[in-house]
Amino acid sequence: MATSFRSVVRTVFRFTPSILHTPRQYQAITLRLCPALQQFALPSHSFCQAVTLQDNSTIQAAEALSRYKDKPWEYLESEEYIERYGANPVWVGYRRNHKGGIPPQKTRKTCIRGDKICGNPCPICRDSNIMIHHQNVKLLQQFISPQTGMVYDPIRTGVCMKQQKKLSETINTARDHGFLPSQIPHVDFTGEDYSNCHDAVGLTPPAPLKSGDDWYKWYGAITPDENEVAKVRKTYKAYLKPGL
Repeated sequence: MATSFRSVVRTVFRFTPSILHTPRQYQAITLRLCPALQQFALPSHSFCQAVTLQDNSTIQAAEALSRYKDKPWEYLESEEYIERYGANPVWVGYRRNHKGGIPPQKTRKTCIRGDKICGNPCPICRDSNIMIHHQNVKLLQQFISPQTGMVYDPIRTGVCMKQQKKLSETINTARDHGFLPSQIPHVDFTGEDYSNCHDAVGLTPPAPLKSGDDWYKWYGAITPDENEVAKVRKTYKAYLKPGL
């Protein structure tokens, strides 16, 4: 009896596809009145799925990236940056993952290769809101020594070589535009540097030779070979003045 009832229901659903598109309340009433039709009912799909925590973090990261894209220096003044780094530079406390107790003498070439990200990215690659820009002065100052004005070595900051090269180029650009001061060594000048008694800036001494004298004394005692002179005159006959 159950087998024949199922075959009848299948036939009805095959020739009347409109039943499949019945509203949800009628479908629930039908299943409540006839539980045997429950195995033929459509699965309840929810088109408004709840957003997970991972999706929320992804959306927030995308919004922050678009917010700080035009003005990356605003991120260093935001509450998010202060809560994460405080008053310290972004590279303070960073430690690269490596084998053994002795760290490598060079940082990695890059932290992101295509879609692959290393296990512990460098201080710049790990935070998508940190953007290297020549107007982002507060970020660039964190990688410059206040005593010497030299850029910190990547071994100290842990920055990968790709970001280190970009940092050096951006710091030079910021100095050219006047956003960062240029370190010029101080030179103490003495009174001799301003005097005109030096040979290079004084009067030209008189020539040691008189007109008609040879520069070298032995030059006038040399007698040239007549055959060689004849060959030279023959070769350059067309260029010599008449009488020579």
